[in-house]
Amino acid sequence: MKMQNDLLLKVAKGEPVSRPPVWLMRQAGRVLPQYRALREKLSGFKELVETPDLAAEVTIQPVDEWGVDAAIIFSDILVIPEAMGLSYEMAEAKGPYFPATIRTAADIERLIFGEPAADRLEYVYEALKVTSRRLDGRVPLIGFAGAPWTILAYMVEGKGSKTFGIAKKMLYAEPALAHRLLERITETTIAYLKNQIRSGAQVVQLFDSWAGLLGPAQYSAFSVPYIERICREISADAPVIVFAKGAWFALRELAAADPAVIGLDWNTDPETARTETGGRIALQGNLDPCALYADPDEIRKLTGEMLARFGSRHIVNLGHGLYPDISRENVRVFVETVKAFEYQPV
Repeated sequence: MKMQNDLLLKVAKGEPVSRPPVWLMRQAGRVLPQYRALREKLSGFKELVETPDLAAEVTIQPVDEWGVDAAIIFSDILVIPEAMGLSYEMAEAKGPYFPATIRTAADIERLIFGEPAADRLEYVYEALKVTSRRLDGRVPLIGFAGAPWTILAYMVEGKGSKTFGIAKKMLYAEPALAHRLLERITETTIAYLKNQIRSGAQVVQLFDSWAGLLGPAQYSAFSVPYIERICREISADAPVIVFAKGAWFALRELAAADPAVIGLDWNTDPETARTETGGRIALQGNLDPCALYADPDEIRKLTGEMLARFGSRHIVNLGHGLYPDISRENVRVFVETVKAFEYQPV
């Protein structure tokens, strides 16, 4: 398939571009009224995730609406624990909830993992295939998964949390048990991402959403090695973006894991990130999502200041996902400001 817009792929591979590509985390849904209209017809979030034609429709909406430079498949990081045998519920305004959790070695032994677990996610692969056909090369398609520590946090805690104290307790009190669970999540994630790539994903992103809840020593022990293994196994098939929210202290270690791109949250200074990563890895991010509540002129100003600080190996994004009440017209201002930016010839 010939790509009509391969800016993101070029930046991930270290090739020169005339302007930076732009996409947004949580762009598929939330802000767009056409997404909300579709959701109102359905029983809930999981029905949308598990219906390939509808997931494809929502995935493409931001490309049609704003002309972003990549689509990201509409799914959820928690499909992995469900495929491993730990089902979840998604309650409106409350977030995910797991009726059963992982607390003992016996709980881990009951899990399905690796390719048998990944094979249960056919609805994701079908959504990727449908989306890829409908995009027909307009922009790259991004697949994704949660990083192993973040997935463990949900599987042990059983729900979202400000501290994930129960999950962190396992790291300190039963580290061998934590590593056993992380190994199984990692094997499943590798198989899952390989299947996504075979189904049409041209780039994949690892979301380590709860990275910042760990201290440097714990993150080095319980997250980085598993991210490194995923990058090693996947990078030959597609570029890997690692987005570890709050893990500014681990940039050097994450760079050593050798992803194609490292995503930054809005608390991470681009110059520091460039130094810590050795300048050899593309960076993604990192405007504060709340900046999109500002008036259009301020959005243009803040976006321009961000662009000036990153340099040419930059995939433009927010430092986290879009918030539901952000104006879609303000999103348009952000995207169009990026698309009007041109790198000066060297």
